[in-house]
Amino acid sequence: MLIPRVIPCLLINDGGMVKTRKFRKKTYLGDPVNVINLFNNFEVDEIVLLDIAASEAGRAPDIELVATVAEECWVPLTYGGGISRLDQIESLIKAGCEKVVLASAVADDLMLMREASREFGAQAIIGSVDARRKMFGGYETRVTNAGRRLGVSPVERARQFEDAGAGEILLQSIDRDGEMNGYDLELVAEVSRGISLPVVACGGAGDRDDLPLPVKRSGASASAAGSLFVFSGRERGVLINFPERDALEALFAGST
Repeated sequence: MLIPRVIPCLLINDGGMVKTRKFRKKTYLGDPVNVINLFNNFEVDEIVLLDIAASEAGRAPDIELVATVAEECWVPLTYGGGISRLDQIESLIKAGCEKVVLASAVADDLMLMREASREFGAQAIIGSVDARRKMFGGYETRVTNAGRRLGVSPVERARQFEDAGAGEILLQSIDRDGEMNGYDLELVAEVSRGISLPVVACGGAGDRDDLPLPVKRSGASASAAGSLFVFSGRERGVLINFPERDALEALFAGST
């Protein structure tokens, strides 16, 4: 049975693997290579790896670390964080990444995305839309670990990325990040309806029954999660896990 992609979204901070809550509070998980090796034991479709410190610190991607992780990773690897130049994207692809994620570097000017799409193909370029719910309704887009407002809605930002040549959107709910209280299906539906690109929904998955919901209810193309795949139980003990293939097939086949 062919089912939509289910993707672990993993975070690096200062060389270590972490998990955040609302893009801030961090829990240390371990060495990135060790965590990746644990995921190699599962039938994972692909892995998204984001360096959450690089852009905020004005630091370039750690190509050596990415190459080491890519060498150990048995599935397609997507990387984001600190990318600001075309040659860095080329180095990341040569290091073993299939796709790269752009967000902060194209906050004010989409030229890098346009050039990257022309050079490497739209399928290699993901635009990351980090969305926060506004106090009086609607959503706003933020970048740089949610520290900067862009003044556009998530739908508008996704359309800008589509026009600039992105091949996919990684849609992250800042409010739901790490909270494990379910995806923001309203947000996912709003963005999915507004563009023709595939949308990967991330932020909020609390149990495995949540995984099909962005696809079946809100029009996303794939579901991504972090906490669900690195923690166990209410105490949030670190435990790398991922559903067996037959369990995923049953989840997506069931009515929701």
